[in-house]
Amino acid sequence: MNAPQGDRMTCTMTRREAIRTMAGAALGGVTALTMTSAPRSHAQTSRPPNIIWIMADDLGYGDVGCFGQQTILTPRLDRMAAEGLRYTDCYSGSTVCAPSRCCLMTGRDTGHAYVRGNARVPLPPEERTVAECLKDAGYATGIVGKWGLGEADSYGVPNRRGFDYWFGYLNQGRAHDYYTDYVWENEEQFPLPGNEGEGRETYSHDVIMDKGLDFIRDNAGGPFFAYFAVTLPHANNERGRETGDGMEVPEYGVYGDCDWPTPQKGHAAMIARLDRDTGRILDLLRELGIDEDTIVFFTSDNGPHKEGGADPAFFRSQGPLRGYKRDLYEGGIRVPTIARWPGRIQPGTQSSYPWAFWDFLPTCGELAGFDAPEGIEGLSVAPTLFGGDGPEREFLYWEFQHRELKQAVRIGEMKALRDGMTRPTEVYDLANDIGETTDLAAQRPEVVARAEELFATGRTNSEQFPVKDPGVE
Repeated sequence: MNAPQGDRMTCTMTRREAIRTMAGAALGGVTALTMTSAPRSHAQTSRPPNIIWIMADDLGYGDVGCFGQQTILTPRLDRMAAEGLRYTDCYSGSTVCAPSRCCLMTGRDTGHAYVRGNARVPLPPEERTVAECLKDAGYATGIVGKWGLGEADSYGVPNRRGFDYWFGYLNQGRAHDYYTDYVWENEEQFPLPGNEGEGRETYSHDVIMDKGLDFIRDNAGGPFFAYFAVTLPHANNERGRETGDGMEVPEYGVYGDCDWPTPQKGHAAMIARLDRDTGRILDLLRELGIDEDTIVFFTSDNGPHKEGGADPAFFRSQGPLRGYKRDLYEGGIRVPTIARWPGRIQPGTQSSYPWAFWDFLPTCGELAGFDAPEGIEGLSVAPTLFGGDGPEREFLYWEFQHRELKQAVRIGEMKALRDGMTRPTEVYDLANDIGETTDLAAQRPEVVARAEELFATGRTNSEQFPVKDPGVE
């Protein structure tokens, strides 16, 4: 296995040998795709599906094998894509943590969402979440991992926003520490053994995964909604500033012998752990006999990061895209996304329909049989799961306040962005220039004019919205 930097960094295990070792162990030697029945449309099913949303943290578009990664091994995610649908043009809600999660939960884009930055503010009571909608539709609802939308005792905590069960970190700042002394279970602190003081015995991600799997077991009779908001491969920013290596993982696995900087070993090992644990979820569904009753989505909350010694260029984590986390270029907001539903979604398929996290709530509505709240920007993309066309829409809109306001809009295959209020509008043709290398603003003045109209009208006045909590990444 050669690192993408060239001959100066090598690994003693070749990629083929590593794939054989990891994939054989993970899949039990199973390499052929097996379907128990021909794919059927959702209309042919008699019960609403269980819904699982697995969301990585700072995983880049190019960090997964089925999206082009050549060095880090992701056999379970690659198999998931082979068994389901790969979305090439799915976008996160934002380019950082909390607003992206707000868009996912509320069906609102960042021009209208209440949480638009990483300030620790709770969702207001009037914002209805996808969990509340699904709970009212008869679903058991659970979340494990990172929340980011309300502190303890506020009306924003998960148990007060539609989740029957909650286990994990309330805010993104504390979630940086994989060896924290406690997390939350519902509204009580849950101590992690051996992590008191300087202790580093219990890796929080592993406990979070076990709790999420337990939720599925406890609610296998369905229908249920399980939201795995895992923290891999986010860095421990604070530890990274102290040591130069914030990519915390218990072991490097097959990457331990690679002649790479330790943060890159950690980055690869965290993704391997994420891949393994996605496989554990899928294996459990088969074990419980509910595989064909469950649709599973996998994605990331935004693009790859540079914290904790991580270097997105090392593994080409952004793939063919430009930019990283905190950018509104494609690398900051386009995310690897897979959907799998055996017997319903045609295996090995791909969709280039552009959609974003705010479409998840109304999509759940169509799948589960409830009406989405009025006035949201999200639209159901359920037809695309089964090979149909997505809804007609003119644009997708993002904004992000980092030093100054950034705005972006995708109109069909054209992308316009303003990387700061004092900077000119840029225009890119994503159909022919996915890397956003050639600014066509001078050649496409009509796109510039329409984009600037949307920059002025596509957003609610954000004076009232807390945007940035200094020091929180």
